[in-house]
Amino acid sequence: MAVVLGLSASSALAQQQPVRLGIKAGLNMANWQGESVKSANSLIDFTNGAVTQRMREGFHAGAFISIPIAPGFEIEPGLLYSQKGTRLTGTLPFEITDILNVRATLTNKAEYLDLPILAKVYVGEGFHIFAGPQVSYLLSNKVRARAGALGINLLNTEWDMKSGMREIDFALTGGVGYRFNSGFNLSAGYDFGLSPIDNAATFRTYNSVVKASVGFAF
Repeated sequence: MAVVLGLSASSALAQQQPVRLGIKAGLNMANWQGESVKSANSLIDFTNGAVTQRMREGFHAGAFISIPIAPGFEIEPGLLYSQKGTRLTGTLPFEITDILNVRATLTNKAEYLDLPILAKVYVGEGFHIFAGPQVSYLLSNKVRARAGALGINLLNTEWDMKSGMREIDFALTGGVGYRFNSGFNLSAGYDFGLSPIDNAATFRTYNSVVKASVGFAF
């Protein structure tokens, strides 16, 4: 009987909390995990294999709905535009470029629509942790190649590579955040890709994104 009363009280308290619509935006630091350098070299004969991998800077923006389930526990589905990919830098594999110290950069510019479904647990006043699955749809995928020497731009071209990439991407996402009484909130999270990004899954390469967000729940 006590258990039933306790569950009823929790349900009543949860129902007293309103469903809140919110918006959020922030910084992405994206990269590829796995056989990423091998995958990039399969797309273009960029260098002789001596490349340095770096994160691609980008952003995310979208909306979410916070649905209270029990005191201190919410389910939060969202819909976000998110920039992902990676960046490789190296020296072009030609003798003349060695003399001029020509540096080249190859950037994968992937644009996704993310649908995360988060379980959010409040462990203090405003402070919370969150985690859940995420499904993403690939909107576009382009590759940009740049090269320069002595302050001169020698190459700056971009082409589409969506046809060889998997349109649907699965990931786990999680992180920590703080929501103020005003509805303003801050969060930091990480997306861990679960499915290879290429259609044939020839190379075990996955998306990886570190996120920092600001938002507001109405």
